Amino acid sequence: MVRQEIENLIQRAVRKKVKIIIERPTKNVFGDYYTNLAIVVKKDPHEIISRIKSNIFEKVEIKNNFINFFLSKKYLQKQLKEILKQKDKFGELKIGKNKKTNIEFISANPTGPLHIGNGRGAFFGDVLANVLEKAGYKVFREYYVNDAKNNNQIQELGKTALGEGTSYLTAYLAELIKKLNPYLKKIKSETDVGYFLSQNILGDIRKFIKEKLKIKFDFWVFEQNIYRQNRVKKVYEFLKEKKLIYKKDEAWWLDLSKFNQKDEVLIKENGQPTYFLSDIAYHKYKIERGFKKIINIWGADHQGHIPRMKAVMEILGYKGEFDILITQIVRLKNRKMSKRKGEIITLEELINEVGLDVARFFYLTKSLDSQMEFDLDLAKEQSEKNPVYYIQYAYTRICGILRKTKNQKSPKESLCLSMEQAKTKNLDLLNHPSELALIKQLVRFPEIIEDTARDYQVQRIPKYALELANSFHKFYQDCRVLTEDKNLKEARLLLILATKTVLNNTLNIMGISTPEKM
Repeated sequence: MVRQEIENLIQRAVRKKVKIIIERPTKNVFGDYYTNLAIVVKKDPHEIISRIKSNIFEKVEIKNNFINFFLSKKYLQKQLKEILKQKDKFGELKIGKNKKTNIEFISANPTGPLHIGNGRGAFFGDVLANVLEKAGYKVFREYYVNDAKNNNQIQELGKTALGEGTSYLTAYLAELIKKLNPYLKKIKSETDVGYFLSQNILGDIRKFIKEKLKIKFDFWVFEQNIYRQNRVKKVYEFLKEKKLIYKKDEAWWLDLSKFNQKDEVLIKENGQPTYFLSDIAYHKYKIERGFKKIINIWGADHQGHIPRMKAVMEILGYKGEFDILITQIVRLKNRKMSKRKGEIITLEELINEVGLDVARFFYLTKSLDSQMEFDLDLAKEQSEKNPVYYIQYAYTRICGILRKTKNQKSPKESLCLSMEQAKTKNLDLLNHPSELALIKQLVRFPEIIEDTARDYQVQRIPKYALELANSFHKFYQDCRVLTEDKNLKEARLLLILATKTVLNNTLNIMGISTPEKM
């Protein structure tokens, strides 16, 4: 990885262990990478760069205590060979050290179909899992089903089905009740009716996630099973032994005063466990399964649940990494899709309208902590205005060029895209500014993976994909690939083959298709 090589060189030049931050400037005039290390180590920057001896750089300059690094053409050409050699493995890292990681996402209540708000957690969670896998973590995707019979949502669902409430009354539920009516007549209690309906709704959700969203979960954990396995009772006894439970107003409370949090009810006055207690049992189950890194992706309404759950993980003695990410609200820009006033807009409606590729990309472009407006008009645009179309068109354009090469009549004119050619001196011919700019974009890919694996800012990936596509289109405009100069043609074909590899890897990370024709 380019950035790592630069860090290693600087570390040796400084001659002591310091935190080195290498960044990319917004303007090319400040180099390809820069650092303000001179301020940190309190040394003359000229002294630092005088010790850096490497053919990585075309030049190293100092401006206002910032050290700017300009990569050499030879080094960039060498990096291109590495991409061609590694192919789909390019961008794979070992920073995860095969750490067993659990990512829980979506986990929507089984009371109705997924809505457009669930799309944020769905696509974000899936892509974050892809990134962490690429970075060397052993990742497991998990969906937690809140289906315990004592849950208010299950009981309310039963009341709605029996005509005693309207909490979950939608066209979808009305149709499902009508379909299952012969079975519902045989069930007596509202709780059992609610539970039966929730399992059927869950069946629809699971099918939709697998077939339409193309997301595969490794584990489906059911709250009802958490109760059946006595996990709720056991964790309650565990907390009791730690003398963290006390009785007040006929209810049993968890003492969280040590963590500067308000105490929470675990057992209600009627003797029923709260959702918080079962959630504690669920997280203890995660710990018992050996996950060293646990990531929860929750909806905006769970914001207040974060500090108390972090306190609980400390009480449970968890020593691993524990992160909770909150998804903010999603709205459609300037229009409504649903024909029925007051009903939710389902995620399936949206995907049917714009397609999975576009839906995924648009959801991923915003950070989770910001509200987003989904621009339907732009999403349906079949032109370069649509970023997904623009990126995929770069990929299909590359495929088209390679098809032309393969279809040439003379075997001598046909490009054998092998490492033997990648090792030839032809790559030395890649000197045009647009060629070099494209290579600089390609070598960024491992850095994008590393940064995203560390800070979870998944929106960095669609942004990178767009920048890479833009660099390719600029190269294509400025440099004729199928030129009469055979050696130059081979070099440029290898460049676009490397671009195809990195574009393919980037789109695969996002779960977006790579069409060879459009």
